Amino acid sequence: MGSVIGEILPLALGVAISPIPIIAAILMLLSPKARVTSVGFLIGWVVGIVVAVTVFTLLAAIIPAADPDASKPIQAVIQLILGALLLLLAIRQWRGRPKAGEEAALPKWMQAIDKVNFPLALGLGFLLSAVNPKNLLMAAGAGLDIGAAALPTGQVVLVIAIFTLIAASTVLVPVIGYLIAADRLRAPLDALRGWLAKENAIIMAVLLLVIGVSMIGKGIGSF
Repeated sequence: MGSVIGEILPLALGVAISPIPIIAAILMLLSPKARVTSVGFLIGWVVGIVVAVTVFTLLAAIIPAADPDASKPIQAVIQLILGALLLLLAIRQWRGRPKAGEEAALPKWMQAIDKVNFPLALGLGFLLSAVNPKNLLMAAGAGLDIGAAALPTGQVVLVIAIFTLIAASTVLVPVIGYLIAADRLRAPLDALRGWLAKENAIIMAVLLLVIGVSMIGKGIGSF
């Protein structure tokens, strides 16, 4: 189980460091309905991660078991495809970064955060974690590692829980912190939101590049 956790750790961090959901959570924390919408967003974010990883884990478990020392061509091809897709996303993010003097463009739906209620925040959190292409590719990679390891059910549940906790941490910590000490966190959260908005494309490009290269390395090693 320890080796599987080591394999999925970079992927969990890749989900955790995604700037857009962190910015969305911060905007909700700075909105008039902060306590209601932020909790809804957090629940949707966590549920989406669990669903995505669980689905890919179940699909990966269908791959026929083989000798641990033998080549795994099916797994290798899937990993190579996932790695290539991550690299393409990295190139897209890098090319889309704002030029010197330009304001970073954020999704238009963020302008309506103040009008979001609990159900909408819940759905938004789920979509950003379970349907977002970048996070979906990382969840697929994690699910492939977990499902291919043929772990007992209890260990699979534990590994998915660890992945979820790490992947959700960057949304979980601000929300819990705000619920405990709202007044102290307003200024730091606003400053963090501004920095993430400015550096979003560069952060994601570097992150996707590193994880994509790692995934391709895994694929080559599986042959």
